Amino acid sequence: MKLTPTFLICLFLIPASLLSQDRITGKNFASRSEVIAQNGMAATSHPLATQVALDILKQGGTAVDAAIAANAMLGLVEPTGCGIGGDLFAIVWDANTEQLYGLNASGRSPESLTREFFIDNGYEMIPQRGPLSVSVPGTVDGWFELHGKFGRLEMDKILAPAIQYAREGHPVAELIAYYLNRSAPILSRYTNFKETYMPDGTMPAKGEIFKNPDLANTYEKIAEGGRDAFYKGEIARTIDRYMKEHDGFLSYEDLATHTSEWVDPVSTNYRGYDVWQLPPNGQGIAGLQILNIMEGYDVAGMGFGSAEYIHHFVEAKKLAFEDRAYFYADMDFSDIPVDRLISKEYATERRALIDPNLAARRYDHGNPDPHNTIYLTTADKDGNMVSLIQSNYRGMGSGMTPYGLGFVLQNRGEAFNLAEGYFNTYEPGKRPFHTIIPGFITKEGKPYISFGVMGGAMQPQGHAQIVINLIDFGMNLQEAGDAPRIQHGGSSEPTGTRMTDGGVVFLETGFDWEEIRSLIEKGHSIQWNLGGYGGYQAIKYDEKNGVYYGASESRKDGQAAGY
Repeated sequence: MKLTPTFLICLFLIPASLLSQDRITGKNFASRSEVIAQNGMAATSHPLATQVALDILKQGGTAVDAAIAANAMLGLVEPTGCGIGGDLFAIVWDANTEQLYGLNASGRSPESLTREFFIDNGYEMIPQRGPLSVSVPGTVDGWFELHGKFGRLEMDKILAPAIQYAREGHPVAELIAYYLNRSAPILSRYTNFKETYMPDGTMPAKGEIFKNPDLANTYEKIAEGGRDAFYKGEIARTIDRYMKEHDGFLSYEDLATHTSEWVDPVSTNYRGYDVWQLPPNGQGIAGLQILNIMEGYDVAGMGFGSAEYIHHFVEAKKLAFEDRAYFYADMDFSDIPVDRLISKEYATERRALIDPNLAARRYDHGNPDPHNTIYLTTADKDGNMVSLIQSNYRGMGSGMTPYGLGFVLQNRGEAFNLAEGYFNTYEPGKRPFHTIIPGFITKEGKPYISFGVMGGAMQPQGHAQIVINLIDFGMNLQEAGDAPRIQHGGSSEPTGTRMTDGGVVFLETGFDWEEIRSLIEKGHSIQWNLGGYGGYQAIKYDEKNGVYYGASESRKDGQAAGY
């Protein structure tokens, strides 16, 4: 374009603050407006799932009914991140009792599979794919636990939209098509995977209509027969037979004896806001540990995107993740000191280890004693809110695709440690360390924000950044998710791997070069990474005006919508 004198004069007259912005009402990064509605709100990682949730709300369903319907739909349209072969966690705000309820619907390892089997066969780690990584899928039991406590519509009505889409087909979204085609060369070697997801020999491309009649049949059996149809009926026997034929250990007995667990959410207060997570075997309290450490600094004064902020955040993350690697595990098998780990006193001790001018190459875990996923959130006209996360673990899971059921079994068992002496060391009947975490914020005992960030180890880092963006940097609900993110990789893992070189700080585009150079001078290794920063959804309740605000992840195909 030729720069005319008139254009240059107009450009000169524009305030510098506006030249740095991508939209009039936003920050100096791309964003869009929040969604605002009065009667109900849904935010999921796929527009069709969001629309299904809204339809359920409009039929008089509760937030839980809508969440289950959306989750079932996502198992169809986003099998790259979730499905009934995986696990589920949820936090529910119940308007009647004015309380938060937590549900741990994660499955346990097979009773017949021992650590000695792995050691005797030369395994140092549990394989990512195949039969040895499979644990009991907890999602369906989670649906019925949630529905029994907070549901209103019948389950056949809740699952009807997903059943119809599974039979008639849906156009594959762009990001899902990308991940489907990445999964094909890895998982197509497993029996029945191609028959389920590649009936024409190839994965569906963007815009192609994909049908999953086997999943439709499975959903119908669940709608008619309840959770026992999955865990004690024909579905369970099919899974049992498939696993036995492929040298697996997950059995009918493992499925038949499965139970979910209602748990009390735990919290820390961050500058007047109570931030809630579920206790281990998930990693949610890592986000609380990061926030406790960061509360000791003038984060707002540091400024968003500054080298000072990023440095202190990364060091706080390193400290929290050392504890995560050592302590986080199934609390039925170990006495995990959760209260001490999320205490302000412990954060003060850990904060003292941070050098404001130098990146640590490693930290040791503290002494607190005296890894794709979908996230969705819904809210109804009665004030109930649901924060729900559900996953197969690594993308589409283990690759084990039982005959005629339309879904892949998860590979969550990979997260166990095979070395002795860890809280997360493998044992039969034990729940593995989990990455998926729902989040919630209350203010003075009232519901404020239901939120989550998908993406393995990114999740507690993302949760903490969302809270800091909202509270310290004054961003709105959508901006808090669209702001460029920080991800530190290389910290110790629950499988036993230790960080010894300081790890790597991955930064999205949007951070100033001068700040990045300052981080390098402090000893950080900086890399850019396309993707891997998670997927965010959130709903905020505005009590004064009686409305909901919704936000959805710009890095995904998602949508927030209300009515």
